Amino acid sequence: MNRKEFLKTCGFGCLASLVGVSMLESCSSSQVLTKEIKGSDILVPIVDFEIQSEGKTDYKKYVIVQNEILQYPICVYRFSTTEYSALLMKCTHQGAELQVFGDKLQCPAHGSEFNNKGDIESGPAQGDLRKFPIIIENNTLKISLK
Repeated sequence: MNRKEFLKTCGFGCLASLVGVSMLESCSSSQVLTKEIKGSDILVPIVDFEIQSEGKTDYKKYVIVQNEILQYPICVYRFSTTEYSALLMKCTHQGAELQVFGDKLQCPAHGSEFNNKGDIESGPAQGDLRKFPIIIENNTLKISLK
């Protein structure tokens, strides 16, 4: 194989990889949801946690909820059919927006880590995340923003 054929083959391989990854990402269920605020509550239907596959229902561990009024998104973890936690994704150290990695929220600025209940696990942040009360009503989570 000469240099030109090698570069051409590599180029097509890279392009195919990019297209494949894009297709896989589009098939996955989105974890970021834009939701409406009614009064002082943001409403999240419980079905937003459901994943239907082969006639079986499974559940996402968390969803990220945003609204144009909110400065930071809210991460909502599901522990059971009746237990959830809603956490403001704002680091208590210097206010950077947190990133979610499974059961952990991590600050990209300085590395602070929080668990899925909002408790600090490592600094430099020294305080827990802001937690929002949740009421379940008519198969909808009502997350109080007060």
